[in-house]
Amino acid sequence: MSVERFEDLTAWQKARQLNKSIYEATRQGSFAKDYGLAGQIQRAAVSIMSNIAEGFERYNRPEFHQFLSVAKASCAEVRCQLYVALDVGYLDQQTFASLPARAEEVGRMVGGLRASVAKSRDAQRANKKVRQS
Repeated sequence: MSVERFEDLTAWQKARQLNKSIYEATRQGSFAKDYGLAGQIQRAAVSIMSNIAEGFERYNRPEFHQFLSVAKASCAEVRCQLYVALDVGYLDQQTFASLPARAEEVGRMVGGLRASVAKSRDAQRANKKVRQS
């Protein structure tokens, strides 16, 4: 089965769920008043799903691979900022236990998708070289 829309990608769906959870967490208590950190982690979470979508819509394997690299890096950024939020007391231990694990899961999924795109890209390049020979 081929994926025809970015909304059908499991990595994008999981990124969307993570994004919702990040927005919910950043709207609570003191976190909601720290506009800098709340805005930064929200932008990083949005970046994950946006880069998956934008790369997919490029219809170009090398570009999709690059956008997935950015999305994966944004997963790490979210995890890092969650540690900041924990350290300054914006997140309780239970919330903290869940969110970085979910960001890591999305990162693994994006990494797997990136590896698949790279394999397909490399096979396409090899086929092109064989035809040119």
